[in-house]
Amino acid sequence: MKALVYTGPNSLVFRDEPDPVPQADEVLVRVEAVGICGSDMHAYHGFDARRPPPLILGHEAAGRIATGPRAGERVTINPLVVDPNCSYAIEGRWHLSPTRQIISMPPRPGAFAELVRIPLRNLTPIPDTMLVAHAALAEPVAVAWHAVRIGMQRLHQPLAACRIVVLGGGAIGLAAGLVARLFGARDLLLGETNPLRRQTVMAEGFAVYQPGQDEPPENTIDLVIDAVGADATRAASCRLVRPGGVIVHVGLLPGQAGLDVRAITLQEITFAGVYCYTPADFAQTVEALAKGRLGDLGWIEQRSLSEGSQAFADIDGGRVGSAKIVLTT
Repeated sequence: MKALVYTGPNSLVFRDEPDPVPQADEVLVRVEAVGICGSDMHAYHGFDARRPPPLILGHEAAGRIATGPRAGERVTINPLVVDPNCSYAIEGRWHLSPTRQIISMPPRPGAFAELVRIPLRNLTPIPDTMLVAHAALAEPVAVAWHAVRIGMQRLHQPLAACRIVVLGGGAIGLAAGLVARLFGARDLLLGETNPLRRQTVMAEGFAVYQPGQDEPPENTIDLVIDAVGADATRAASCRLVRPGGVIVHVGLLPGQAGLDVRAITLQEITFAGVYCYTPADFAQTVEALAKGRLGDLGWIEQRSLSEGSQAFADIDGGRVGSAKIVLTT
């Protein structure tokens, strides 16, 4: 098969790789679309010890089952592979299981390839009318769905009555805005530093600002969703959130600074770290995407998998206005 292989910091090579061999509970999926995630970029820079080169990255994928009795079925992939007998899995919280593996981390090669092996239980059927590039968005949008849902659970008033700020206009941030709007949010502001992405966000009908220049007043925001997870955005979250408000931290950039623990304590701010999604979050996200409830998804850009190396370089150089690049095979 052809695959885009991470070979070292800032290096990706499109080359022939052996076809994966499915295990007893697995099938092969012929990948038709796969998104570039921020965690892929983190690995590309050589900053993720969990993803040592050489490795096939990519975990936001959709395509067709290629082996087994369901061969030919169109599906999107939940990349979190968990022992279904684990207590967390039985609770419905697969994403917290200590048995958790994810494609794109050893021992599971990722989906920047023509084929990927995955347990059949990780595949969600998609309708024939659904574009495969949209189906590949299920994973990142499910992250946003989970983040907004957790934020709603922590709030003391309905989302429609809240003032909300989302930090970051990439796929997770923009999707968090779309999900929050679907769930009833009316007063929502999105902060993004990249001027190209600010245009993309505004095209989706959101009010947008440039962090550090025209931020909302301090201590006025009911819910802050940090979809970046950098030192600067953690500090901004603590400045913006009102007493008794909620910070949902979903971004995963390196660093640990920025949290004002004293303010969080004295003002009884709820800080919620959120990771991935539950199977229910994933299924609900796929349904919403398939029914067009999150808009026309015009904020994605499609390129060929063979052009993946240039796509990474363009994202790294800040030359991409779209919130997500989806690579197609």
